[in-house]
Order: sequence, then structure tokens, then C-alpha cells
Amino acid sequence: MHDLSYFREHLDAFAEMAKKRNMTLDLEGFRALDKQRRELITENEKRKAQRNKASDEIARLKKEKQNADALIAEMKQVSELIKQTDVKVDELDAQQKDLLLTIPNIPHASVPAGKSAEDNKEVRRWGTPPKFDFQPKPHWEVGERAGILDLEAAARITGARFAVYKSWGARLERALANFFLDVHTREHGYTEILPPFLVNTASLMGAGQLPKFAADLFKLQDTDFWLTPTSEVELHNLYRDMTLTEDQLPILVTAWTACFRSEAGAAGKDTRGILRQHQFQKVELFKFTHPVKSYEEHEALVRNAETILQKLGLHYRTVLLSTGDMGFASAKTYDLEVWLPSSNEFREISSCSNCEAFQARRAGIRFKPKAGGKSEFVHTLNGSGLAVGRTWIAVVENYQQADGSITIPEVLRPYMGIDRIPGPK
Repeated sequence: MHDLSYFREHLDAFAEMAKKRNMTLDLEGFRALDKQRRELITENEKRKAQRNKASDEIARLKKEKQNADALIAEMKQVSELIKQTDVKVDELDAQQKDLLLTIPNIPHASVPAGKSAEDNKEVRRWGTPPKFDFQPKPHWEVGERAGILDLEAAARITGARFAVYKSWGARLERALANFFLDVHTREHGYTEILPPFLVNTASLMGAGQLPKFAADLFKLQDTDFWLTPTSEVELHNLYRDMTLTEDQLPILVTAWTACFRSEAGAAGKDTRGILRQHQFQKVELFKFTHPVKSYEEHEALVRNAETILQKLGLHYRTVLLSTGDMGFASAKTYDLEVWLPSSNEFREISSCSNCEAFQARRAGIRFKPKAGGKSEFVHTLNGSGLAVGRTWIAVVENYQQADGSITIPEVLRPYMGIDRIPGPK
């Protein structure tokens, strides 16, 4: 969310931002709304001054035993006008707030301008694609043959875009999550959090998920509870409406949760397999940082996520998103894209963003500088470290063998207790 005064004084900058993000902002509508609001406030200030002056006059008349009825009656009308105008100003304030809640963050100067993912900039690659002496199969075929993935059972239990992991497949999902958490807490300095999987409207609003992404969320009927779309929401709201000390920064937290998304805009996309699910598991990384150090911390967060892929021996690339592909709350985002041999392409497995003060302003998260003075908004950063289901896919596809078995990456073997998932009997 943006500061109202800043927004009002930099409408040209926001017009340029909208152009870069390939969106339309009704800035003329805002100007008209703001003008009406200011005029009403000015009128009411005059009325209140008139009422104060009249109050003194009424007191004088009464003291002198003179009739003040006419002036009292006139001030009743003025007071009613003041009341009605205050209500109207409150309505306009709410409209302005609602408008500001829908305006995305301003991209950092280092973000490339572009219209879509085609304009993203590859930053680096790690590793090489695996070589097979057979035609590699997609994960759903490998998983079904090995008896570790059952999409038909999931469809019976719930419906499309859900999965049932079985036997070693379920163990692999759990092993990956535990491995991620262990690396991030033991090597990268994050504190593990296990939050609720239900969140309230205020939490979603503070994290920037509402009102923008309401259609992509699941809400529990007749409650203020929503299924979490990402534990970024819970981690961000750990300090909602709080003022931290500068010495507390940076705060690094990580959490494993299930995540739930309706995939409202994904009709017809990735309908086979488990790449795009209504329910998936993810280990999230989140940082509360000093504004001066947020971009340094952003680069470190990306490296934290990359470390997981390197330890798993998975070929990937790091991509800087363009203005036309970046998220609503982000000022700068790197995507990590892992290699999937069955489709011969890279697919997103992590998105790492610096939201600067955008989320913190919405949620009222500040810090008090050591040198004193006014408190400031922290900067918030988030990233997948990693998406568990998509890593499951990458491991199954990249380590599949000709006989249908799946080799377990060495770092996962202590978690799995085996070095190979057996193929079909």
C-alpha cells in the first residue's frame, strides 16, 4: 500500500508505473475524488469556525439576558451540515483507501521494463541437464508406474488438481520439507515457525492478497477465516501493528504449510500431473529488514533458495522478472526455474521478492531507529525455499531410471532411508 500524501504528490510517477506494468489506473478519477474531499473539508472547517464563533456569541447573549434562539436554531442547522459533511468525507476517505489497496508496488529501478515473461532477464544458470539413454517420462507417468502417485484416488476423494502421494512418494514429500527446513534453520539462520493454516481478512489485507486476489482464495462459509494461499501471509502478520527495535532487524523466519489456491486464472493450464494444484505444500522464507539493507538481504534470500537446488543437484536458472511479469506487492523479483526433462524446459520453483515498505505499510509494521527520531516502516522480503510439490516433480523427473525406479539424491537419503525408489514390479 502506498502513502496517500506520496501518491497524491507523485501521480505522474504512478502513471509511469502503470504503463510499465501494462495496467490502467484511473488517476483522473482519483484527482476528482481528492478535489471533492478537500473542498468538503475546507467547507466544514469554515462551518466549524462559524459554529465556534457563534457559541461565544450565544454565551454572550445569554449572559446579557438577550434572546439567542435564532442563532441557536441557525447553529443547529450548521451542526447538522457539519455532521452530514463529515459522513461524506469518511465515505470519500474509504474510497481513497480502497483505491490505494488496489494499486501495485512501484518496480525498483533495476527491474527491466517489459510486457510479459518474454521480457524477463536470465541472470545465471547452475548445473547441466541430465543425460538419458531413453526417452524421459513426465512425473505423473513415473509416479504412477512406481506406485507413489495416485491422481485417480485424489479425484475420487476431492476432485481435479489434487494429489494422493503413496508409500515412498509420501515419504519423499515429507523428506523434502524436512530437508528444506533443516538447511534454512541450521545453515541460513532462519527461525522455524509453525503457523495456523487459516488466516483472517486483516492478515490477507496486510500481506496484499486482498482485495486483489480474492477470486484465487478459498473462504470458509459464514466465518472470517480463509485457507492460506501461502505462509507468506502468516509470517508477514507475525508483527502486524507492532514497532520493532532496530537491533531486532533483520528477522528471518521460515515455515512449512499446506497452501490453497483456486487457480481461477489457470483454466486449461497444466491440467496433467501435479504442477498446478489447489492444495500444495511449500517452505516459505521471510525477512523483516532495515530499508538500507533490504536489497543486500534480497540477494542473500535468493542464494538461500538456490542452495537447496544445488544440494539436490538440480539444473536451474535464475531469472529477473520484468515489470510486466512481476507480482502485485513486489518491487523486485527473481524466479528460480528448475529443469524438467520430460518437457525439455525450465519451470518456476521459487519466486523471491523484495516488497520494500509496501506490505509493512498495509500491516503497520515499523521499527524505531537507534539514533532516535520517527519510527520507519520495515522492508519485507519473501521467497519459496522451496515449493515442495514442484521439487518432488523435479526429483522424480531428473532422477528417473530406465527401469522405472528413481534414484534418491544423496542429501535426501538420510531422510528417506533408501537410495532408490523401486520401479514397477
